[in-house]
Amino acid sequence: MFNKLVCGAEAISHYTGRCVAWLTLMMMILTCLVVVLRYGFDFGSIALQESILYFHALVFMLGAAYTFKDDEHVRVDVFYREFSATKKAWVNIIGGIFFLLPFTLYTAYLSLEYVGASWRVLETSQEPGGLPFIYLLKTLIPLMMVTLIIQGSADIIKNIGVVNAARTAKGMN
Repeated sequence: MFNKLVCGAEAISHYTGRCVAWLTLMMMILTCLVVVLRYGFDFGSIALQESILYFHALVFMLGAAYTFKDDEHVRVDVFYREFSATKKAWVNIIGGIFFLLPFTLYTAYLSLEYVGASWRVLETSQEPGGLPFIYLLKTLIPLMMVTLIIQGSADIIKNIGVVNAARTAKGMN
């Protein structure tokens, strides 16, 4: 059962990560378009420039769980890299339970009123000609927290499996 939960959570992270890869390509193309229009044709658009910011936010916030899943996140690992698989699993379990989950749950909770206020007024850009979707952009905050909670929980379960497998193997010897 735990295996299915982990696989399901990692499938969600993998799928969002693949979508983010395409968003990154679209962001790059859009950036090139803005530069060509501005310097080649003396045409500027606040909406196009803001859309690059939206894409950047999408890439960063939706890619966080995918990055975490593949263990590509920033880690200060002065000692971690030398640890055995079991010690690494313990560090991951403790870090997930005492740092990742409380932080993401608290941030998700705090963001709800902030995002709700934005949705109530359908917040738009303060720039003339800007995009009218600030409320959607702010919605990425709790969405990012949810994806990190799902992936973090899967990581904790997976590492508990590593610890249990090591204990079982040790008991057989």
